Parts: sequence; structure tokens; C-alpha cells
Amino acid sequence: MNQKHQEDLAHIRSMMERSSRFISLSGLSGVFAGLSALIGGLYVYQLFRTNGIEYFDRKDLILPIELISDLVLTGFIVLVFAFAFGIFFTIRKSKKYDLPIWTSVTKKMLFNLVVPLLAGGVFCMALIYHGIYGLIAPVMLIFYGLALINAEKYTFSDVKYLGFCELVLGAVSLFFIEYGLIFWITGFGILHILYGLVMFKKYK
Repeated sequence: MNQKHQEDLAHIRSMMERSSRFISLSGLSGVFAGLSALIGGLYVYQLFRTNGIEYFDRKDLILPIELISDLVLTGFIVLVFAFAFGIFFTIRKSKKYDLPIWTSVTKKMLFNLVVPLLAGGVFCMALIYHGIYGLIAPVMLIFYGLALINAEKYTFSDVKYLGFCELVLGAVSLFFIEYGLIFWITGFGILHILYGLVMFKKYK
């Protein structure tokens, strides 16, 4: 009898979890988003070398306007790939476990995620407009971390740990802005891959 009660309680908890949290996120989304960021970051480093800039030689780090355009385009492409992988693996997991995707919880999660991201995007555009390129990577990390922390209450609670890591990494990078690319690759690449692997193993 006790076992039956425990099974019923587990079923009820599962139903409540499904109705109150967006649980279709797949750890593979994080892994492939991280791989996209790693490839993008390495490509940016190669762009520096192609333009005759040695990234680790601070005296030569003067960015021509053409390179800025290439960097923005690269960042946008990485974002598109990360978003596409997120959609693909989310749909795949939803079909596999018969989970709804577009619900009121999904809308709340996206709203809480997108608002800080939009604010950070506007901030980054202002930095580009004023030529303050060194703060772009820290700002991206900080606002992304805030977005994850803000959205955590509508999805897996583990997301907040990635959010805090991104936030701390962004805060530290404010004091080492000459190494912004390294921090960017670490935050959006390595941390995403590690987080994705942990999530995939835990919630597969």
C-alpha cells in the first residue's frame, strides 16, 4: 500500500512539474551551442591574425571598422546556430517524451529570458556605436547570466548555476577586458558544453 502511495505521489509531482516548468530543454542544446561558440571564437581569433593583429600583443589591438563588421556578423551567426540547435533538440525531446512545447509556462520562461537579453543587446549596440569594444564580452556574459537566473523559475533549477557562473565570469572579465575573447569562449563555449553534458546525463 505504501508503495502505491509513493507511486501516486511521484506521479502527482511529475504532473505538477510538467504544468509549472518548461522541462523540454535538452542538455544536447547546451553542448551544441557551446560547440558553436567555440568554433566562432576560434574563427574570430583567426580573423585577428588575418588582419595582422596579434591578439595577445596588446600594443597591436586596434580594430578596423571592417573587422568590427566581421565580428558582429560572426556573433550573429553563432547566435543563429545556437538558437537552431536549441529548437531542434527541444522539439526532439518533446516528441520523445510526449511533452507540450508552446504553453503558458513556455511563454513566461521566454519572457523572463528575453527581457534581460534584449537589454544587454541594446547595451552592446551602444558600446559598438561609441567604439567601446572592450566591454562587449563582459556585458554579454553578465546579461546572459542575469537572463538565465531570471528564467530559472520556469525551467530546470540547474539553469541558475550556469547563470551565476556566467555572471561571475562576466564580472571578473570587466577587470581584464583585453582578454574578452578568452572569457567569451570560456563562458559561451566551455561552460555551455560542461553544463549541457551534466544536464544530458541527469535528465536523459
